[in-house]
Amino acid sequence: VLRDDFRQPPGDTVVAAGEPAVLECVPPRGHPEPSVSWKKNGVRLSDKDERLTIRGGKLMVASTHKSDAGVYVCVATNVVGERDSEPAELVVF
Repeated sequence: VLRDDFRQPPGDTVVAAGEPAVLECVPPRGHPEPSVSWKKNGVRLSDKDERLTIRGGKLMVASTHKSDAGVYVCVATNVVGERDSEPAELVVF
């Protein structure tokens, strides 16, 4: 089972360059419990980037760069399939 509705979709966020940014996502209820990953501008984010931390649905960017600005989507995945959240924009000024 994987419901359609995200319990908390990410919201638009504005930060100053160099500041940390946090995008929060609580995935839909599912069985088994879905795992969360993130896409930026349609491309899945790698957890190899040491500035990024994905923990419990939150995407944390330690120190934002101008290049981090973009449209982020939270992706919930389990054996049934995957669901994309509504997009959220990260603005870095």
